[in-house]
Amino acid sequence: MKFNIITIFPQIFNSYFNESIIKRAMEKNLIKIKTHNLRDFTDDKHKTVDDTVYGGGAGMLMKIEPLYKAIKKIAGKKKTTGQKIILLSAKGKKWEQQLAQKYSKLKNITFICGRYEGVDDRIKNFIDEEISIGDYVLTGGELGAMIIIDSITRLLPGVLGNSESLSDESHNKKGILEYPQYTKPAEFKAGNKKYKVPEVLSSGNHKLIEEWKEKFKKNQKNN
Repeated sequence: MKFNIITIFPQIFNSYFNESIIKRAMEKNLIKIKTHNLRDFTDDKHKTVDDTVYGGGAGMLMKIEPLYKAIKKIAGKKKTTGQKIILLSAKGKKWEQQLAQKYSKLKNITFICGRYEGVDDRIKNFIDEEISIGDYVLTGGELGAMIIIDSITRLLPGVLGNSESLSDESHNKKGILEYPQYTKPAEFKAGNKKYKVPEVLSSGNHKLIEEWKEKFKKNQKNN
């Protein structure tokens, strides 16, 4: 899986992608992540990527020309199977686990990280989808790209140490959250209160434990 990121702040990604699971996935060649500085696709000496909005309005808008040039170079002129070009946008389709599962089957994903007041709307002619990570507005699309890359990467074969971690986790099935989990000590004291692990989980009775987990899932469905 290869991820391309078009951004005006390529250094933002270094700290997160050079740690933990994402770093190990890159070291094992399970994924490749490449950032592309949008300013490299400009023609003027100031490397201008934004301009004022036609019709008036606050702020600046990202220009179509450098974005088009970047897309053409990175993704090619013709759309191919296994590839998607995504614009991170507050107006886009909301990202969720089922989309992450669908996108994990692709081979190449290119992200366009908007800034300022957004992107010239003509960009829609050259992308496959607009994606939002929630009903709120950020200063740019970089955090959204990181979140989506993380959620996809952990679904790829060989990335997680134990692939069974995926089967029962929250949102693996739409609307179902993972059952509560506990670790030692079995009894935790805070002030005058004691907090105990449910006895069934330390019983050693695997049948009862599975029934307890299934009951938790069933209660969610009923609610």
